[in-house]
Amino acid sequence: MPALFSELAIRDCEIPNRIAVSPMCQYSCGPDGLPTEWHRVHLGSRAVGGAGIVLTEATAVEPRGRITAHDLGIWNDEQAEALRPITQFVREQGGVPAIQLAHAGHKASKTRPWDGNDPIAPDETDPDGATGWEVLSPSPDAYPPFSGDRPAMRKATQDDIEDVIDDYRNAAERSLEAGFEIAEVHAAHGYLLHEFLSPVTNHREDDYGGSFENRTRLFREVTAAVRDVWPDGKPVFVRLSGTDWLEDRPSWDIDQSVRLADDLADLGVDLIDVSSGGIHPAQKPPGGPNFQVPLAEAIREETQTEIAVGAVGGITEPAQAEALVRNDRADLVLVGREFLREPYFGLRAAGELEDDAPAKWPVQYRRSVR
Repeated sequence: MPALFSELAIRDCEIPNRIAVSPMCQYSCGPDGLPTEWHRVHLGSRAVGGAGIVLTEATAVEPRGRITAHDLGIWNDEQAEALRPITQFVREQGGVPAIQLAHAGHKASKTRPWDGNDPIAPDETDPDGATGWEVLSPSPDAYPPFSGDRPAMRKATQDDIEDVIDDYRNAAERSLEAGFEIAEVHAAHGYLLHEFLSPVTNHREDDYGGSFENRTRLFREVTAAVRDVWPDGKPVFVRLSGTDWLEDRPSWDIDQSVRLADDLADLGVDLIDVSSGGIHPAQKPPGGPNFQVPLAEAIREETQTEIAVGAVGGITEPAQAEALVRNDRADLVLVGREFLREPYFGLRAAGELEDDAPAKWPVQYRRSVR
């Protein structure tokens, strides 16, 4: 059997293969944060397409935590109920439904990418008439805009920090009600938790800034809150930017990621989904196939505690994904853009790597691959 199609058992969760759909924002909700038929077809088709885990896009734990006014949300019961048919369908196709819990921090209140990705002030609207809002930041003066002006923002107070922790906890509880099996805490790509981790954007002088322990405090508290309400038998993942790709200044790097991984393992995290960058326009990632894999390998090999890792970025071919798992470079392969181009990437991988690939296809489609 190809390693890519070996089962991955984490706690009581049995994942049928090592292929996951990476979280990819669709910006296709209304301001209510409710999933639409687009989400049902988008996520459902990837489950039909052979993914072992289907992760939602970054799902906001509170309205201020949306990147745009058209992001998916999990801050109320109506949203949880609307997500339930999607998780049920993913499960019926043999996949494991997972949700990425997120807060955009000071990268929030923007227009959608195809509308310019520009900040929207609280008294302005986007092209669809959605109103902007004041965004939350660990250190507003430290925000380096990728384009346009700085959005209207304020420094997070102690009350704000406590609210964020509660928002993640409540979102996790609602995610359980919605039928998700895995919760992933998003702490990458320059969003709120990453903003606290990195000295590039965290200039605080209180218990949440300065030292490694202080900068990682909010992430650890959020993760502990999610793990506290998530059942013991179900996995908790985190997405981490392994490095900021900023060697010319104090920043978040792989050594700190390795150190943090041990703390996360102690908190009950089961897998680290290792991405990178997203916090500063001066970042210099190398790019290319597997360019982030060495970051996942470093966490896998250098941590003192045992924790699984997921590799993501530039993974486009079944043989490439197979090699990552077979050579023990990663426990899970997360595929993003290739799943947009080819919703049935998992089935193509089975066709190229397995002798009995038709058995993986839905019965309704098998006549096409006999």
